[in-house]
This record gives sequence, C-alpha cells and structure tokens, in this order.
Amino acid sequence: MRSPVTANVILPSVIDTPANRASMPKADPGKGVPPERIAATIRFLCSDAAASINGARLAIYGAV
Repeated sequence: MRSPVTANVILPSVIDTPANRASMPKADPGKGVPPERIAATIRFLCSDAAASINGARLAIYGAV
C-alpha cells in the first residue's frame, strides 16, 4: 500500500531578508530568494497537485 506521506528538500540560495541584507551590504539584493517564493514552493509541495513528487531536492534561486 502506498503511503500518503512524501519527503522532499528545499535548497534555497541566500534568502532575501532584512537580516541578510544587513549582514551582506555589498551583495546584490535582487539575487536573493524572497521568502514568499520559498513559501509558495512549500505550499505547492503540500498540495494534492504534488502528491507524486517524493524524494526531490528542489533548488530555489533568486534572479540569475
């Protein structure tokens, strides 16, 4: 019987937060990942639409 539990990993690059901007003042803030994008990915992985995704490593990068 197949389990409804899945396990995936989110691998974000630098997250664009006020604390990270303060600690890295010379970094380009446009290259960081907004927390909202990470949250959206997590919401998707928790949805029925992602039921067949299991054991994935998902890299999330900001602007390239």
